[in-house]
Amino acid sequence: MSVSRFLNLLAGVCGTLAAAAVSAASVTVSPALEQAAKTYLTRDALEASIRFLAADALEGRGPGTRGDQLARLYLATQLEGLGYQPAFANGQWQQPFDVVGIKAQMPQTWSFQGPRGRVDLKWSDDYIASSGLQSEQVSVNDAELVFVGYGIQAPEYRWDDFKGANLKGKILVMLNNDPDWDPKLFAGTRRLYYGRWVYKYESAARQGAAGAIIIHTTPSAGYPWQVVQSSWGGEQFELPAAAEPRVHLRGWATEAATRKLLAAAGQDLDKLMAAAKSRSFKPVPLGIRTSVAFSNRLTRVQTANVGGVLRGSDPKLSDEVVIYSAHHDHFGIGEPDSTGDRVYHGAQDNASGCSQVLAMARAFASLAERPRRSILILFVGGEERNLLGSMYYALHPTFPAGKMAGNVNYDGGNIFGRTRDVTLVSAGKSSIDRIAEGLAQRQGRVVKPDQFPDRGYYYRSDQFAFAKIGVPALYFEAGTDFIGRPAGWGKQKLQEWEDKQYHQPSDKLDGSWNFDGMIEDAQLGLFSGWIIAQADAMQSWNPGDEFEAARQAALAEVAK
Repeated sequence: MSVSRFLNLLAGVCGTLAAAAVSAASVTVSPALEQAAKTYLTRDALEASIRFLAADALEGRGPGTRGDQLARLYLATQLEGLGYQPAFANGQWQQPFDVVGIKAQMPQTWSFQGPRGRVDLKWSDDYIASSGLQSEQVSVNDAELVFVGYGIQAPEYRWDDFKGANLKGKILVMLNNDPDWDPKLFAGTRRLYYGRWVYKYESAARQGAAGAIIIHTTPSAGYPWQVVQSSWGGEQFELPAAAEPRVHLRGWATEAATRKLLAAAGQDLDKLMAAAKSRSFKPVPLGIRTSVAFSNRLTRVQTANVGGVLRGSDPKLSDEVVIYSAHHDHFGIGEPDSTGDRVYHGAQDNASGCSQVLAMARAFASLAERPRRSILILFVGGEERNLLGSMYYALHPTFPAGKMAGNVNYDGGNIFGRTRDVTLVSAGKSSIDRIAEGLAQRQGRVVKPDQFPDRGYYYRSDQFAFAKIGVPALYFEAGTDFIGRPAGWGKQKLQEWEDKQYHQPSDKLDGSWNFDGMIEDAQLGLFSGWIIAQADAMQSWNPGDEFEAARQAALAEVAK
């Protein structure tokens, strides 16, 4: 879970979902499942799993470590004991995959030659870059820079920033985010996948570009330059490269550095940005050329996803599946904190998510009559390394995407008590959201959507990997309006946790945790998945959603 995504929890005031109203009476849950929730979604059950997964003995569950292996063994044997079937080929409980680490040794000065002179950009102060290739040596030779606006091709919005230009071997200079000035265009201020940095680099690679430089501004990114420095300045992690197109270099530049660079071409950033706000925009060759070479330190470790399947009861629907996911990894052993503790325990992030999903697995397993569709319990690895485990599963699924009815993802848990609200980061995207709203009403709670839609939180946890292949995904976060607490208490408490414990050794289980809110949030996920599993029809994206086309393609594939 990223720092910026956790800030989503800090909002205190927001309206309810704009989606069609759903009454509490319109969503029904079987009495047997209600009883299972009371029996298995308890403090004792949640706390026990968290205590084990966040223990010193598991050494922070870093990918490929002994603690990682122990965590995976624990989760697999728990599922086996509950009567689940192995989720992977040849009766395996685990799906191994490699994680490649790349530490680029970038030059302290990156030089560019323009029609009006030379410009030198300083590492960290002016630019940050990483390798797009998994090679020990990488070079870009005499490449021209081309400004390509947002770098987006979106047929559904009649938007193409490339216009068929030959960009092979070029370095593309791109604006961050996506067009956000019209609610009817790219969802307005809601950042879509088109506005994410990962899309930008993928888009440049599809053009055959040698590299891409994203222009950083705090408003367009949603975070200051120091976040780019800390996130991109160190080792990067990926799945092993396959046949997909790749740029040689993935770069960022500050706004001030970009202005200085453009001045060497006689160009003005403000005028280029204004031009980029039109569908008629065409790429602008800048006449600036550069060469750069760097070495990479490569490492490789192996981790695995863990999964079990509870087969559905309906002869026709049991080959379809509802997927519950949570990431089992954290940061392992690292720099000590002020107490000397070097273990990054990851109790809240994400032993608590694993514990909630495991408790739901127990509840489903206890039912005399199984859900109509099958249930896949999936604990993925490498989330803290850019969602690698869920990405790997999406590339190598055990059910076709067109047979996946929906995904319910848990990344963190509410450790401060009951709330009058719950945050639904996936609000407004699919039919599942209305199920969640009705269930929250049954609890006497209000559903609130993503509080910072311009920051793209939906794309920063494991549900995104499923959304990319067309699977509607549900993603809850804790509310902020805590029962029995004064106004603003929740925001203050969450900010304190963010400042002192997030991605730190101090994220560990202690006596201050209040499990009441976590239990209610787990109930929402349990009941939502059950309703998805029981429904006659598959879940769908809302008309016009960015993932609707992928869903249609996946359904068409299984209908052949």
